[in-house]
Amino acid sequence: MAVKRSIGDRLAHVLERSGLAMAGASCGLLVTAYMARTRIDFLSSARLILVAMLMGALGFYFGVDVPPSAQAPTENSGPDRVEILSSMGTFLAAVTSLASVAIVVLDFYPRLIWAPIILFGWLVGAVLQIVAGAIARVRA
Repeated sequence: MAVKRSIGDRLAHVLERSGLAMAGASCGLLVTAYMARTRIDFLSSARLILVAMLMGALGFYFGVDVPPSAQAPTENSGPDRVEILSSMGTFLAAVTSLASVAIVVLDFYPRLIWAPIILFGWLVGAVLQIVAGAIARVRA
């Protein structure tokens, strides 16, 4: 049976999710700020910046706080795959964002190969979060 939530609770939840979406978009912006420093046209395009910000917003909105499984866990059931996907995605997105911020703020110029690795890690992390959130909401 679903629990009926008050309007205040629903508003607080939307506000919380919106804040997480903005944090995700900010992380995407930080990753693309590093990409822009490479001076490679594809890695510094406005489209890539918007895609990374959108992926971050969706990932943090849907994947950071996944609804729990409706099935009661048993002793032999093992870890929840959705929770693992979400946590891996959050960690990967956060660590690539942190690396990007460190590179930009500390004015490092790492080898060019790191730019696509960081971008790919960021996108994989955001996609893992979105997939985990979608699976959790479909099964709930």
